[in-house]
Amino acid sequence: MPPKEGSHYDLPIALGLMAALGAVPGDALSAYVVLGELSLDGTIAAVAGALPAAIGANAEGKGLICPHASGPEAAWAGADIDILAPRSLIAIANHFRGTQVLSRPEASVHVAASNLPDLADIKGQESARRALEVAAAGGHNLLMVGPPGSGKSMLAQRLPSILPRLQPKELLEVSMIASMAGELAGGRLTDRRPFRAPHHSASMAALVGGGLRARPGEVSLAHNGVLFLDELPEFSPQALDALRQPLETGECVIARANHRVAYPARIQLIAAMNPCRCGMAGEPGYRCARGPRCQTDYQARISGPLLDRIDLRIEVPAVSAGELIRPGRAEASAAVAARVLAAREIQQERLDRLGVAATTNAHCPTALIEEIAAPDAAGLTLLRDASEKLGFSARAYHRVLRVARTLADLDRSGTVGRIHLAEAISYRISAERMAQAA
Repeated sequence: MPPKEGSHYDLPIALGLMAALGAVPGDALSAYVVLGELSLDGTIAAVAGALPAAIGANAEGKGLICPHASGPEAAWAGADIDILAPRSLIAIANHFRGTQVLSRPEASVHVAASNLPDLADIKGQESARRALEVAAAGGHNLLMVGPPGSGKSMLAQRLPSILPRLQPKELLEVSMIASMAGELAGGRLTDRRPFRAPHHSASMAALVGGGLRARPGEVSLAHNGVLFLDELPEFSPQALDALRQPLETGECVIARANHRVAYPARIQLIAAMNPCRCGMAGEPGYRCARGPRCQTDYQARISGPLLDRIDLRIEVPAVSAGELIRPGRAEASAAVAARVLAAREIQQERLDRLGVAATTNAHCPTALIEEIAAPDAAGLTLLRDASEKLGFSARAYHRVLRVARTLADLDRSGTVGRIHLAEAISYRISAERMAQAA
């Protein structure tokens, strides 16, 4: 028998001893999976992972005994699973004796805030708003480059307001990961997509997961949602390059000497950075003392292979005073969210019809994207010429097709035309230049 690790086994061990002493019926306990941390006074403290434990128990045809605080979380595993959530050892003993009845816990819902930051607050930046809409519609990775104060972080923080809500299957996946990390407050689930924004001082283990028991990192906690990395070049190169596998496969593998854990990590990466160390390269009326080398050295901190996995790369210039004082508000998030939802529904219907597990164009298999995003004759000529002149890699070629397919879906067009490919390629040109610098 392996040695005990962690507090999850406190309650099972205690109940096993009580069954051996005859305090609780052993045959009744055999129908349950048990987990929980036991305090010295006999109360049962909450533990992480109650939801996946309940799902696993249900798959084996068993019930679950878990701490009272973990009950609302475990109840999401299904209405047919028998769940006991006692507050103490005495409560569970009394339940099996028949002197106290433990009621089944109710699934708890977290009411997400309805006052999310709105795109109507953004002044100007029409090109950036368009790129954000495209990224949301297809689940594409996006890199914004611009001087301090241009609104990059504001744009990223408003992405959740235009993303569709989690589907039931996605909700369950997201909640199980949060449960493993101990981040389900009160066991309450929400259908809002995750939005994780770690500081640039985060270590590689914090980003991709690790530690003694291989806990999920920020990449996995952002599964089916958004991972926002502000000041991208300030992250350690090792941490950034560790993102390459999750971005490509949608899975984060943590390997240790004694075990190997794989967490889902199908994320949408949104990143922001200044053009150079001083932040003002290319701005009118500004000249960097270090010259072009300042910009080249700073952008080279991001590896070419990582940049190759970013579908959209846009310049976010400083906002002029005229745009700031212009009366009226820009288009609100609700209108943009409606277009995004319509495009996603088109993608979902298409991928379901083809029997593909993906939900967005960004995660569509490579072999299939060539079929569903086959351009017309004019578009094919443009794509061929651009690939030869810009030296697209195979990955870049297929990512351009994915973005073009999303643009066609936003236009409700069944065919990917020249106009869609032209816009998709325009989002890629700057990225190719940065990759050459890197």
